[in-house]
Amino acid sequence: MHPNANPYDIDLDRNPANHQPLTPLTFLDRSANVFPDHIAIVHGDLRRTYADFYARSRQLGSALAQSGIVRGDTVSVLLSNTPAMLECHYGVPMCGAVLHSINTRLDAAVIAFQLDHADAKLVIVDREFMPLMQQALTIATVNPTIIQYDDPEFSGSRVEVKADDYEAFIAAGDPDFAWLMPTDEWDAISINYTSGTTGDPKGVVSHHRGAYLLAQGNALTASMPKHAVYLWTLPMFHCNGWCFPWTMSAIVGTHVCLRDVRPEPIWSALANEGVTHLCGAPIVMSLIISAPEGVKHRLDQPVQFFTAAAPPPETVLADMKTAGFDVTHLYGLTETYGPSVVNDWHHNWSKLPNAKQAALKARQGVRYLPLEGLDVLDPKTLQPVPRDGKTIGEVMFRGNVVMKGYFRNPSATQKAFSGGWFHSGDLGVIHPDGYIQLKDRSKDIIISGGENISSIEVEEALYSHPDVDVVAVVAMPHEKWGETPCAFVELVPGKTADSDALRAWCSERLARYKVPGKFIFKSIPRTSTGKIKKFELREKVLNL
Repeated sequence: MHPNANPYDIDLDRNPANHQPLTPLTFLDRSANVFPDHIAIVHGDLRRTYADFYARSRQLGSALAQSGIVRGDTVSVLLSNTPAMLECHYGVPMCGAVLHSINTRLDAAVIAFQLDHADAKLVIVDREFMPLMQQALTIATVNPTIIQYDDPEFSGSRVEVKADDYEAFIAAGDPDFAWLMPTDEWDAISINYTSGTTGDPKGVVSHHRGAYLLAQGNALTASMPKHAVYLWTLPMFHCNGWCFPWTMSAIVGTHVCLRDVRPEPIWSALANEGVTHLCGAPIVMSLIISAPEGVKHRLDQPVQFFTAAAPPPETVLADMKTAGFDVTHLYGLTETYGPSVVNDWHHNWSKLPNAKQAALKARQGVRYLPLEGLDVLDPKTLQPVPRDGKTIGEVMFRGNVVMKGYFRNPSATQKAFSGGWFHSGDLGVIHPDGYIQLKDRSKDIIISGGENISSIEVEEALYSHPDVDVVAVVAMPHEKWGETPCAFVELVPGKTADSDALRAWCSERLARYKVPGKFIFKSIPRTSTGKIKKFELREKVLNL
């Protein structure tokens, strides 16, 4: 025996009896076997048990395998928050494939890029979005198999296309399909694309281990009891619904699907389905509290609401509290499986004045249980900044709920992991109690209704207008959306474009939520080297 050998490693090896790769797919297996008759999914009049949920997911995995999908292939989905989307979170990885959830708010060109970059072999599309997918496929070079999902809760017209029907497709699958465990928990389970703040979007690859750990971290962080009821106001295409599609199986909870995020169905679900938890951007809070009195209901129990965008205004927090909601601020990125930082609330903070409570709730907080490292570091030295709540550094992460890396982009991956930390690109401070707070975004990201908007992308659209000479786009506070783009514009001498003309121009080139909410025509401040002083512009919009 080597003198430095660990005696506890001798003849004690990993084997199938004592070591299995971690995967959230096992959560559904257990729930279906232990609580087969418990309601797993509610969607309109539909009630689906865990036994049915598991069988249909296995059928989907089997059908995908029969259609030629093999381990490592990409299956793309363009779906709303429907039962099919939940089934894809299990059925796709059950055949060893990688799930690619597409943001339904994207334009065709961006979707085409993602399909090509991920090399999509098969696409499952909600019939509402089939025209958008057809447009994307005329641009893309891949030629995937198309499956159309007809959601009974969608009342729009059916687009006749050459596509297999989702229900017929999975009906051909085996409900007892011997689904594939990952060969290694490091195997990819999903790929989600960033918003493309500079250049093309980057494909963030997540693994089974991280999904397993963050799914459990959600339950622990949110203090979710067994059989909790979760309302889907958060798009499942956002970081795989922050891993909640897997969390709910771990606690044998009930998914209440919501195709359209509107006040009436939200309050109906709160009143009739016993909802205990939901997530969303500040816009969802605004929808809830601004609903007419005839739509609102008195809640029989406190409801936990988790938000992870721009900090909610003090008035919104106060109104949510009055309505019976307990709001918790989360923070994370696509690269960290969604939220991995939580504003863990101290009981004595609830005794403070509302303004002080709002200031505390605006902080992003401390690390999730499954995140091993969170700090604010000097991006050059990688040394921690002082815990004074004033010194700005870059927020950095390390641990098992950080992505594998960027798909087919080794240079971006290497840069993101420089020095053994994941560099978020977000600038913030850390307070004496260890809670972090964002102060700026190094890439000038604007978060509107939970969606990331690149100021550079909006600026490029405006620069393409012949009347525009110089433009700078910054975030403008918005009561409803959290933030919206605000464009400062200098026109070419002699030109006369106005707000309406530029808004129409942007609407033709950008997704609707990216169009600036306000245009300001005035001289744009610059440094002596000609660089635009965006910090001054941000101060100006705060005083509008």
